Order: sequence, then C-alpha cells, then structure tokens
Amino acid sequence: MGCGSVVGSVPINGAPIARAVLEPAARAGAAQPARPRVEWVDYAKGICIFFVVMFHVNDLVQERAGYRIGWLEHVVTFARPFRMPDFFLIAGLFLASAMRRPWRRYLDTKVVHFLYFYVLWMTLEFAVKTAPFMLRNHEPAADIVLAYLLRWIEPDGPLWFIHILPVFFVVTRLLRPVPPWLVWLGAATLHSLQLESDWHVVEEGAARYVYFYSGYVLAPHVFRLAAWAYERWPRALGYLLVWGVVNGAVVALGWSGLPVVSLALGYVGAIAVIFAAATLSKLRSTAPLRYLGQSSLVVYLADFAVSMAVVMVVARLIPDLGTRALVSTVLTVIGAIVLWRVALRTPARFMYVRPRWLRLTPSDGAAE
Repeated sequence: MGCGSVVGSVPINGAPIARAVLEPAARAGAAQPARPRVEWVDYAKGICIFFVVMFHVNDLVQERAGYRIGWLEHVVTFARPFRMPDFFLIAGLFLASAMRRPWRRYLDTKVVHFLYFYVLWMTLEFAVKTAPFMLRNHEPAADIVLAYLLRWIEPDGPLWFIHILPVFFVVTRLLRPVPPWLVWLGAATLHSLQLESDWHVVEEGAARYVYFYSGYVLAPHVFRLAAWAYERWPRALGYLLVWGVVNGAVVALGWSGLPVVSLALGYVGAIAVIFAAATLSKLRSTAPLRYLGQSSLVVYLADFAVSMAVVMVVARLIPDLGTRALVSTVLTVIGAIVLWRVALRTPARFMYVRPRWLRLTPSDGAAE
C-alpha cells in the first residue's frame, strides 16, 4: 500500500520521504500525521483506490442487474491497463528503508501486518457471503471448512492485493544480491508470458511483480518525474491529454492485453497517475482526494462489505446503471471511511488495528 539511500532523504515540495505507501492506516487515527508525508503519493493512492472501488462496485451493480452493461463500464475498461500497475509501483516506492531493517522487524511490518488484515477480513467476507451461499446450496460442512482453509493460500475476491504484497516483500528481500537489471528482466518476461494458472498467487504474481519491483528500484526517477510535473504542470497536463487519447485508442482496439503492449501501457499509465497526482496536489480544493489516499488501506479492506449494502439501497433510487454504479462508488468510499472512524472508537478497533500481542517486535504505535 524506494531505492537505495533515497528514501528519507529526497525532498519533494519541501517534505522528506518518510512514510510507507500502504501504511497501517488503522493506526493513523490521530488528526495529524506524526511524520511528514509526500503529498503527491497520497493523491496517487487516492486516484488508484477510487478506480479499484469503482471496478468492484461496477461489477456488483451489473451482476445484480442481470449482467447488463452500464456506461461506467467504459471508464472501468479505460482504467484497467494502469489501475493495478500504478498501485503496485507505489507500494514498492518506499521499500529501501525497510530493507535495512533486521529480518524480524521486516517480517513484522511487511508480512505479519498485511496477513493479519487479510485473514481477518477474508474470514469476515467468507462468513457473511461465501458460507451462506454454500449452505443454501446444501454443500457438506467439510467442503465449507476446506473452502475456508484454502482461502489462506488462495485468495478469492478483492482482498488478493494485500495477500500478495507480503509475497512480494519477501521475494524482493531475498533477491537483493541479484543485479536489479536481471530481476527486472525476469519480472518483465513473466509479465509478457501472461501465465495462466489455477493458483491466483502465481498468475497475479507473474503479472504484477514487475511494477512492484520497478517502484523499488526506480524510486529516484519516480520522484524526479513527480517533481518535474509539479513545477511544469502545463506540460504534465499535455502529457495527460496525449496519454488519454492513446490509452483510450489502444483499449478500444482491443490491443491493451497484448504482450509488451500491456507492459508499456502499465508504465505510461503509472506516469500519468503520478503527473495527475503531482498537479492535483497544488490545489487545496482537492484535499479530499489526498485524505482518500491516506485512508486507502482501510477503504480497500471494507470495500466489499460496504458496497453490498450501498448497491442494494442505491438500486432502488437510481435506474440508470452507469449513474447507479458511480454514485455507489462514491458512497462506498465514504461509508468505508466512516466505518473505520467509528470502529476506532469501539471494541471493533481490532478490525483496523493489529493487536500488540500479534507483533513480532515492540512498537511505539507510530505508523510503519
């Protein structure tokens, strides 16, 4: 949710790089962050998480409407080439400082942390959605238990992102002795092979790792691009215009899934999000998008639970499918944040805050 010694030392808009991209938002309950943040990164995360929620909600709306297609499907399709590549690239941006930690500390913040929230929310999703469905179909109890246990190693649903992040963190740490160009070449090859597997982790890992690793090794260049876009925003807007036309045309022609083309679209789309984020960070009126980026992990976690209720209500009020999906997306984002803020003040706090007894190392409570 960096490279070398860049992390913690590169200033951008006057603020040092000091935050993990997919920070434990649950522990960011204070009104003001304890350490400086990089504004454009929050904006980029805000853009990405909005498109992610839009994708999930739009699918749910169309499924409940008998798989009819609404106009928002065109927006979802336009965003598909860059939505997850940029999310993974950002997730790798601040990894260098964590790499210098002892293995125990590293595993605590980069593996146990995410797996805790995955198992917790996966169990909730299974209990309220999957298990009742299986019970209605009169499936044996043994099959239901097996299906649940399988979710621990094979995610089924939107939570796959935080399930695969720990895998990427461990793989990247183990690959430190390998020349970066060789790792990147291997990752790009895996992406271009477009592997198909019965195992989601294998398939998505092969398709996405190249972007995560790129965020890690290319962090200095990413921050320079953002600084350039911030200072020369009219040119950045020009890039966004050209990119939008090209991306839209390639998608319309059905070429976006082709090997190499897919990889290229992921990178140029990620640059577009960075440029948009850097430009938007100049405007005070866009502060809600920054807040959304700061809350991206909690929105991602509660997305499925909130969207199910929201879509059910909005379906009674808005007949047009596209408008229904868009309104449901906005309400899902707001509802997920409200749910988080309320939960932090109740015994349900554990849904967003990892208990101290589940930490491998002592913590001062600051976001990692």
